[in-house]
Amino acid sequence: MSDNIPCRKSFTNTLLELARNDKDIVAVTSDARGSVTLDSFANELPEQFVECGIAEQNAVGISAGLAHSGKKVFVCGPACFYVARALEQVKVDVAYSRNNVKILGVSGGVAYGALGATHHSLHDIAALRTFPGMNIVLPCDARQTKKLVELLVDYPEPVYVRVGRNAVPDVYEDDNFDFQLGKANTLLDGTDLTIIAAGETVYHAYQAGLKLREDGVKARVLDMSSIKPIDTEAILKAAEETGRIITVEEHSKFGGLGGIVAETIAENPVPLKILGIPDEDVVHGKPLEIFAHYRLDKEGIYQAALEFIKK
Repeated sequence: MSDNIPCRKSFTNTLLELARNDKDIVAVTSDARGSVTLDSFANELPEQFVECGIAEQNAVGISAGLAHSGKKVFVCGPACFYVARALEQVKVDVAYSRNNVKILGVSGGVAYGALGATHHSLHDIAALRTFPGMNIVLPCDARQTKKLVELLVDYPEPVYVRVGRNAVPDVYEDDNFDFQLGKANTLLDGTDLTIIAAGETVYHAYQAGLKLREDGVKARVLDMSSIKPIDTEAILKAAEETGRIITVEEHSKFGGLGGIVAETIAENPVPLKILGIPDEDVVHGKPLEIFAHYRLDKEGIYQAALEFIKK
């Protein structure tokens, strides 16, 4: 697996491989074949592909109907539209009705960069985690994304998957790692503090953890790809054993990973620092420039950790 593969491409490549041998797998999209790299799927398996045009609400409703009829449905398109324009359909047709549609939200977070607030998706975790029956996963690299798709094909519940747009470095160097919904993966162990990250911030958190070790700071780094269900045990263990936690997310500081961790440790609190997008209009720029501005990159997380420890 190349480290130059976007998670969206790993997702649809794996879906196509599985769909060749499973005629119940159906891909649905809303004029986003190029954005989600579904062209090969549509050309090779046209009878298992539904194009809805620019109509995300319809795409979600059609997907729910197909799932209710026994199909294994993946509806794919820009995250900003599926968790805003089509939010009612996601809530009612998918989550409330327990139709096991898998929603692939592409270009989540600030992946669209300079296109601004209309195309950013910084509220999706906060909104969707309140829907009973909805699961939320943010894979961190191409290998983890592949394992996720293989798991989701026969997973009996609705799942929202958020990925970015560009190629991302490998966090996992080979396929020899475990992946389960509801379980965090420990990338580094340590006792001085814990850094918990999700999605494309995981690589930066891991690199920051390695840099901290050069300074003698033993940071525990957790890949919290599964946001809902969340690994409560890993969070409480980190709080008890390391005494302080930093969360890192490509999401608003409100209601996301940081909020979940705060809720989890509320009865036995430890110092917590949330790195995310503050309550402001996001600066325009390329995704990595935005990461650097909000201290979501390696250097920003590293500096935040040093400051946190000194306090």
